[in-house]
Amino acid sequence: MATIESIQNAYIDYVLTEGSQPKSVYIFAKQNEMTEAEFYQFFGSFEAVEQAIWAGFANKTIAEIKTQEVWAEYSAREKALSFFYGFFELLKSSRSFAIYTINKQPKGFTTPRVFEPLKDIYEGFADEILKEGIESTELTDRKFFSKRYKDALWIQFVFVLNFWVNDNSAGFEKTDEAIEKGVNVTFDLFQRSPIDNLFEYGKFLVKNSRN
Repeated sequence: MATIESIQNAYIDYVLTEGSQPKSVYIFAKQNEMTEAEFYQFFGSFEAVEQAIWAGFANKTIAEIKTQEVWAEYSAREKALSFFYGFFELLKSSRSFAIYTINKQPKGFTTPRVFEPLKDIYEGFADEILKEGIESTELTDRKFFSKRYKDALWIQFVFVLNFWVNDNSAGFEKTDEAIEKGVNVTFDLFQRSPIDNLFEYGKFLVKNSRN
């Protein structure tokens, strides 16, 4: 009997062996001893299968890192780093599939459809840890800009994903370095900086200036 996992595994095996999607759901189902109806019970298309696989990477990473005993004590920065390290560690075992799907996406500034569910999950996680960071005053609550923090983290994620695809270092050590430097720089921008002090001083001068 077909399951979500069995369909995903069969799909991954097919595209990595053939280098392309099956020509039809009928052919794919027949090769894997299931009916079309069984396939459509779980997925509406091959694209939906790919979306679910990527979303699964994110969900599994979040579930695993939240079981860590020290999770509750982590800062927002440490939680973000934990997600990045966990996600790319998990992705190592599916590198061929990841590269296959990434390489066939159209180039551009919009999020490819295959990553849309993953992005929703990631941004939900980012929202959660960023709100915690602002409430604890670890991060600066800036008018208008705070709402864009999660966008900056998504851009950082996409950058690291593309970096990882092209990383030829042993154990992908350079990707680990890119994560550490990139996430830390991003969170440095979220924290209070000399620019904030200058802005506050400017507001003070305007408010207290004499005509």
